[in-house]
Amino acid sequence: MAMNGVLRPGFVQLRVLDMQESLHHYCNLLGLEEVSREADGRIYLKVADEFDHHSIILREADKAGIDMMAFKVASDSDLDRFAQRIIDYGMTYSDIPAGEQPHVGRRISFIIPSGHRIELYAEMAISTAGPQIQNPNIWLEPPRGMRTQRFDHTLLYGPHIDKVLDFFVNVLDFNLTEKVELPDGLLAIWLTCSTKAHDIAFVKHPEPDKLHHVSFYLESWHDVGHAADIISRYNISLDIGPTRHGITRGQTIYFFDPSGNRNEVFAGGYTYYPDNPVRIWDESELGKAIFYYEKALNERFLGVVT
Repeated sequence: MAMNGVLRPGFVQLRVLDMQESLHHYCNLLGLEEVSREADGRIYLKVADEFDHHSIILREADKAGIDMMAFKVASDSDLDRFAQRIIDYGMTYSDIPAGEQPHVGRRISFIIPSGHRIELYAEMAISTAGPQIQNPNIWLEPPRGMRTQRFDHTLLYGPHIDKVLDFFVNVLDFNLTEKVELPDGLLAIWLTCSTKAHDIAFVKHPEPDKLHHVSFYLESWHDVGHAADIISRYNISLDIGPTRHGITRGQTIYFFDPSGNRNEVFAGGYTYYPDNPVRIWDESELGKAIFYYEKALNERFLGVVT
């Protein structure tokens, strides 16, 4: 698969209620690294196996949730190309100059029909604490906590996901991998810009701009069990798992950060190619689609968002 245009998820900015509690959670328990603290109070983190300067930004606020999610594109010219596509689609965007975030080039920022802010950028400096590239060891330092390997995706809740689907497919060149269809219309969509089962997903919800979860990739099902041990040992608020999804086939566990933002760590999932047909789920197997083993829905999983 030729990789061009939108390459992958880049970073996400989360609102947290208590910065110190949040840093303990994300750094010591999930295993992320702190890379910088800025004058505006934002703190930048990365996952050990990522090359770029950061992938998670924490901003202390009086309300938890998500500020925005950004995707990395292949070149600066792609930013201009997508900016024109956004205009042609009838939407507007904002230019954010290089340096607004440390070590990040210019970005374009826009609001999609679900109310979420999405950004695109082409340049981010390589981290000095990233994976080795000369005779590389498997890891630079022994992994901590849940041994997360990368920031992987988000699931976002909001209205107008039919319009969201149209925008991501026809403007940003994503592919639809799976969807849930109910008698009254589209309930949920999973979208990819790569060979992963998904890079972002959306569920229909009356309130705009809501976060369901931010997800981190683990190496194996064994690591999902290791994460469950950490969740139990340190009394992290558990949502559900360890279990498996029918959708994406991911092996998973869900839990909450100290501010109430839901996290996921997961392993597995199928490989997607652009010639694959869309996988479709309906109301008759909705429980199995979400939780493949339990075959039943968890009301907290469906309803709690930030």
